[in-house]
Amino acid sequence: MPYAKLLFMAHFRFMDLDIWKESIEMNDRLFDLADKLSDAKSFRVAEQLRGASLSISNNIAEGSGSFSDKDFANFLNIARRSVFETANISFVAFRRKFIDEEELEQILNDLDLLSRKITNFRKTLLRA
Repeated sequence: MPYAKLLFMAHFRFMDLDIWKESIEMNDRLFDLADKLSDAKSFRVAEQLRGASLSISNNIAEGSGSFSDKDFANFLNIARRSVFETANISFVAFRRKFIDEEELEQILNDLDLLSRKITNFRKTLLRA
């Protein structure tokens, strides 16, 4: 759902952050993938993928409620680490033949870009 149409609801700081918006979009894609992996054979991988990808946006959102930029930067570090966890789970899914090489490459490229953006935003916070 486009964010502009959500004008009737409460507004939180994280909703203005591009890294949060991108993490939510990534989360949607990864949840869709996890839904495809939810059979008995790959259930644990699907649950790990949901948890790790959700942790990215959760930590960005939670950190945005911090009273200091330094505290927010710590949450961004956790979010970035969750990006790496999500990348690892995606690679495992590929190795187990749950996803193909093209899908893995797209996921890893998008996660890499998100990680870089989180890092750059974190650096900006710490310079302030």
